[in-house]
Amino acid sequence: MNTNLKIGLEIHRQINTHKLFCNCPSELIDKEPDFQIKRYLRAVESEIGEKDIVAQFEVTKGKHAIYQGYKDKTCLLETDEEPPHSINPSALKAILEVALLLNCKVQRNIQVMRKQVLDLSNTSGFQRTALVATDGFVEVNGKKIGINTICLEEDAARKISEGKDFVIFRLDRLGIPLIEITTKPDIKNAEEAKEVAAYLGMLIKSTGKFKSGLGTIRQDVNLSINNNPRIELKGVQDLDTMNKVINIEVKRQLDLLKESKKIVPEVRKVNQDLTTSFLRPMPGAARMYVETDHPEIEISDRMLKSIKLPKLITEKAIDLEKEFKLSAQLAKEILDVENKFRDYVKKYKNLETEFIARTLIEIPKEIKTRLKFDISKLKDKNFEFVFENINNKTIPKSAAIEILSEICEDKTINLEKYKTLSEVEVERIIKEIVNKNKEAPFNALMGIAMGRLKGKADGSKVAELIKKNLN
Repeated sequence: MNTNLKIGLEIHRQINTHKLFCNCPSELIDKEPDFQIKRYLRAVESEIGEKDIVAQFEVTKGKHAIYQGYKDKTCLLETDEEPPHSINPSALKAILEVALLLNCKVQRNIQVMRKQVLDLSNTSGFQRTALVATDGFVEVNGKKIGINTICLEEDAARKISEGKDFVIFRLDRLGIPLIEITTKPDIKNAEEAKEVAAYLGMLIKSTGKFKSGLGTIRQDVNLSINNNPRIELKGVQDLDTMNKVINIEVKRQLDLLKESKKIVPEVRKVNQDLTTSFLRPMPGAARMYVETDHPEIEISDRMLKSIKLPKLITEKAIDLEKEFKLSAQLAKEILDVENKFRDYVKKYKNLETEFIARTLIEIPKEIKTRLKFDISKLKDKNFEFVFENINNKTIPKSAAIEILSEICEDKTINLEKYKTLSEVEVERIIKEIVNKNKEAPFNALMGIAMGRLKGKADGSKVAELIKKNLN
């Protein structure tokens, strides 16, 4: 069945600076709160006598919110007791940088707006947001994907727990500045959505002005099939499973159509098994109004000209790949520790650049996935210790993973058991192994030799001596 699938993305990411409308720090706090306040949501009539359907729906739940805060980290703005301060200039500049990278038209007069929020996650009942740029595009795999809007907005309060008739939020996250990028519905399949999201994430990261890690990035997916109403999927957190979430949701909608049921516009949350479930009705268009407590923001030519655009991570990776003869994937990953990598290459002249890169990137991943050890215990001094001894030929390269694994286990390192044997001694052992296993193939001899030598000889040298003694 032809689905005529249309997909648009909403990408949210925290900016690495203080809060958007006050000087409170943008950091999550684990200690017990100093105070808490209790609030209820009430749906009220507008000037024309109408009540918002989403507000009425939320009120029927009968829930109240408890907001937790800290005396030295929470201000009156976060408890909705004072108006917003001037917008954070660092956050605004970060947004403008992304807007220019995405070929957008920057708004020269920016008006902060209030966007109605009815899930109790904001003490004021609305989220402050500012439309910064529109009508851009990005090219992914040769296809142009339209960028609809780029907004600067404040993050919601952090949900701590929930009961039958209450939700507990912490105010440490409320007000952290966010970028919101919405694409046009130009994406036509699930794999393409994943690729576009990955590219936008790379572009944002290239600026060096945004946070990374759990909770700092959120992605929502809007989709429709066969010109039916749009469905919004909230919380498509994992990029690796985005395509699966989309395909499962498309199947759900196709099944509804087969049963002659209507697809109604709604917001759905993504469950742990990647299915979706109803969250709330789709908000109406009239939920945005002017923030009267903040003046318009003028974007001058001088401000735009002062923004220096960064080189994209993909371009930096290509440069590293060529300079150090690394694989494309390794070059991309080494960017996270590029300065350390360059220092080690310069310091340890006897080590191949690829070996240094693999030790920094791949060995910790193997220790974590295969051995299940805590790699957070690995510090710069541990890698320097390994590189120093291999560079001086005290131990072979093959000892790197064993030593780093023992460090993760908090073991005392005894270099004696890793010390490299002389070439004469290694060849003596190889001759003995070959003579005792005359019918064994090369791979079997390598396995026996490496097990016998236990990291005291370089693998390439062992292979060379086996081949020599087989002839």
